Amino acid sequence: MSQWKQIQQLEIRLLEHVDFLYDDNFPMDIRQGLAGWIESQDWDMAANDESLAAVQFADLLAQLEQSRSQEQNFLQRHNLKIIQQQLQVKYMSNPALMARVIATCLREEQRILSSTCTQEQGPLEKSLQNSVAFERQKNMDSRVGIIRNSVQLMDQGVKYNEDMQDDFDFCYKTLQSRDPAERNSEQMKQEVTRLQEILNRLDFKRKEILSKMDVVIKEIDDLMTSQLNPELQDWKRRQQIASIGGPMLTGLEQLQNWFTLTAQSLFQIKRQLDKLGELVLKVTYESDPIPLQKPQLEERVKYLIYHLIKSSFVVEKQPCMPTHPQRPLIIKTGVQFTTKVRLLVKLPEVDYQLKVKTTFDKDLPPGRVRQFFILTNNTKVMDIEDYSIGCLSVEFRHLQLKEKKYINGTKGSEGLLSVTEELHSLSFEACFVVQGLTIDLETCSLPLVVISNVCQLPGGWASVMWYNLLTDEPRNLAFFGNPPWATWSQLSEVLSWQFSTFAGRGLNKEQLTMLGEKLLGQHASCNDFHVSWSKFSKENIPGKPFSFWTWLDSILELIKKHLLPVWNENYIMGFVSKDLERSLLKDREPGTFLLRFSESHLGGITFTWVEHNENAGDMKLNSVEPYTKSRLNALPFPDIIRDYKVISHGVAPENPLKFLYPNIPKDEAFGRLYNSQPSKVHPYLASTLIPISELRPNSSATSPQCQSPEPPMTPGQFNMLNEQLCLDLDAMSSPYSE
Repeated sequence: MSQWKQIQQLEIRLLEHVDFLYDDNFPMDIRQGLAGWIESQDWDMAANDESLAAVQFADLLAQLEQSRSQEQNFLQRHNLKIIQQQLQVKYMSNPALMARVIATCLREEQRILSSTCTQEQGPLEKSLQNSVAFERQKNMDSRVGIIRNSVQLMDQGVKYNEDMQDDFDFCYKTLQSRDPAERNSEQMKQEVTRLQEILNRLDFKRKEILSKMDVVIKEIDDLMTSQLNPELQDWKRRQQIASIGGPMLTGLEQLQNWFTLTAQSLFQIKRQLDKLGELVLKVTYESDPIPLQKPQLEERVKYLIYHLIKSSFVVEKQPCMPTHPQRPLIIKTGVQFTTKVRLLVKLPEVDYQLKVKTTFDKDLPPGRVRQFFILTNNTKVMDIEDYSIGCLSVEFRHLQLKEKKYINGTKGSEGLLSVTEELHSLSFEACFVVQGLTIDLETCSLPLVVISNVCQLPGGWASVMWYNLLTDEPRNLAFFGNPPWATWSQLSEVLSWQFSTFAGRGLNKEQLTMLGEKLLGQHASCNDFHVSWSKFSKENIPGKPFSFWTWLDSILELIKKHLLPVWNENYIMGFVSKDLERSLLKDREPGTFLLRFSESHLGGITFTWVEHNENAGDMKLNSVEPYTKSRLNALPFPDIIRDYKVISHGVAPENPLKFLYPNIPKDEAFGRLYNSQPSKVHPYLASTLIPISELRPNSSATSPQCQSPEPPMTPGQFNMLNEQLCLDLDAMSSPYSE
């Protein structure tokens, strides 16, 4: 079953996550119409190869044109034509960007699918997806609806007051027009009495409508304080967690609906109060309640409008470089980045009126050495998004940072914080003017890390993860002056998310336990044991020239670029200690092997297999020298497993790898991953690279390391080496022979 068909069978809650992936950058119409073809392409490779990206972009347009020509529905055919034109404008000059967008969407789909099979959610994910949330939303919908109905009914109350006042005004003027000589007549007295009764009823109705307004305003105030603002803060916290690989972020449309309906109610009450003010200009009397109560009610309504509008100005998409969509909040100088802000209140009066200005590091902490400014245009007008529910937003797609130059040619002494520990912020400002109210809007991004070299990216991402894991403060730029500690239960969940995001499959309990042992030693079994920022990211692992995070990030990079199919098949055990490795393999068939990541090399993978000595009756484990990206660039890892050979004691070279742990035949596990395409370069004979190791005698009885040539040999080189080794072995006696 194709990935897209699996996606379509998900429950609605997860389909909302899928919906979040697709926008103008990659419309869902294309994903639906070209599902099979899209999944058959290697978009990750194209994202790093301009020429391949150009070919796949041309193929995509051709596939789209073919689909459009076969489409019978006129409207759908028209939509496909528009999409085709938009893609040409957007990606013709940069097809690799399109490849990155599609690759990201496919990975996120895999992640969503894998989440349905996750055995257990971590504490953070549980806290964000508890069963109370649905009931809370239902309660919000109900309260907002009741308030809206109450405000609509008050419109009728104001109209009734206006009609009653017109009756009073008519009777009063009629009475005034009578002949003064009739003032003491009985009829005149009856009309005065009736007029007084009308005035009494009018006074009652004025008090009644003002009382109802007071009740509704109090209800709106309580709604905003007890539910709406907490819901917004909850969304912002979920945005933080989503930015570091947590559950996909949804719910902004629901928030906008609540904000908009609440704002509409407040503005409607404001207009009702304005109308009551107009009535007073025509008819007033001693102890009239409107002049007494209207000013206080107006102030309360304006206060609520002010705070509602200000809080509705949010950063919908945090700053992110398109080249690294899975690592937002890291900006490299000289590289374009994008961000998007949104107004959650939808009012027709402000459409196309709001001009948003961005400012970098508006409130820089004292003592900060590096300073930056936005090089490109930093002002845009908010627009209505046609494809959504009509929200008012603006996306800055071409922002770019540049570091300020210093007159004396130096920045001065460096601060105590490293480059990747310095936090910055991007501010957004706008002026909201509607119905006589002027409100200055301001919001800011989550703290950013600014780097000048891509090698600083792993350190920057460690800072982004640590900050957003441990605090919900939106602008604590001095956070790393005294960073808090994390519990292992918190950190392990986030580390698993990194593998879900980058590789499509998170870590299981056993893998996380091994990571915990590597970081914490004997404390790994204690989820509440605290980990310092320095131990996680800055201090070297004992006996190694790199930190825990540097080591783990190199493995993520290795999986993403070279091991993705093998990892997603769950064939890589990955994080296994030497003791556990021996325990797992000691009773297995000869040739049983497992795949694990190297603990001594950055970004290395090795395999260990079991070998039984028939004469001595003992068991021996052999581990190959770890394969790193430089070697995997020459030969895919499944092909290495298929073609791997060992030369030992003059015995004919053979592949010692027979069964993937626990007992899966090697070809059954990896067969469909082999690269079996023959060379098409004529008139030359086809050649194959063969990985080969020489197993030297070793006094260690546990796990000798097989030295592999670098790079793998061709068959010709292998034959020459084999012949030479055989001659040498025939000419001399082994020092180990009896």
